[in-house]
Amino acid sequence: MVSVPVAPQQTAISNKISWPIIAWFGGLLVLCYWPILYRMGTQWATDKNMGHGFFVPILAGIIAWQRRTELMAEPRKPNILGLFVVVFGGLLSVVATLGAELFSARVSFVIALFGTVLYLGGTRWIKILLFPLVLLLFMIPIPAIIYSALTMKLQTLASELGEILIGAMGIPVLRQGNTLIIPSQTLDIAEACSGIRSLMTLLFIALVVSYFTDKKVWMRWALLFATVPIAIGANGVRVALTGLLSEINPVLAAGAYHEAEGFIVYFVDLAALLAVHRLINIVARRMGEA
Repeated sequence: MVSVPVAPQQTAISNKISWPIIAWFGGLLVLCYWPILYRMGTQWATDKNMGHGFFVPILAGIIAWQRRTELMAEPRKPNILGLFVVVFGGLLSVVATLGAELFSARVSFVIALFGTVLYLGGTRWIKILLFPLVLLLFMIPIPAIIYSALTMKLQTLASELGEILIGAMGIPVLRQGNTLIIPSQTLDIAEACSGIRSLMTLLFIALVVSYFTDKKVWMRWALLFATVPIAIGANGVRVALTGLLSEINPVLAAGAYHEAEGFIVYFVDLAALLAVHRLINIVARRMGEA
């Protein structure tokens, strides 16, 4: 009697990544969402608040590519639920487009991409690629109603902080709403000076910096929370600096000089973010030693 060895039953699909299949699904997804992606790219190019949008998919792609070894080491277990997620994303896109709701239409692309990854690789692939998938949300402009509310709040904070700092420098100042009246001229804290541009960019940079320089997940949340007071404080300093330069020479508070101040303060934001990151690490290390 001859015994025939029975091959062990496979519980997972081969680890090998099928690049043609990934390219097919990826190309199909981009083709279906091309009108939405094109209009979003146009906004990146024309809206100064979304200039960082071009870098988001690039960095998300780099991070995903760095994790390809983990993907290949993880058995693929395609999940049929991913198709339902893709269908939901497609329906959301259609409804949002018909209703001229740009934010939902753009979010539906990330939802559909999430579903595609779930269908091709299963929940383990989702876990590995979760960070770059979440990072893609930063390429989507926030809804107009939320943007307006945030802008008004940040304008008020910038004018209040600017009033305090200008007064601390010995310059007489009177605040009326978002307008600061100083001896040399009147400073109007416009929407562009609210600081929301630097805030949105810094939030994205905070996540990227924490990913490439620190593997602690909690650090990403810590830097996100730290970014808000950093951006608000730096913008208040910018308003105060504008008031000081205006007293020296009103020309320095407008035009190219004012734009240059914005770039300088932006680099100060980055330096402060890196300093906070280092400080948090020092405190955490000393607490661990204690």
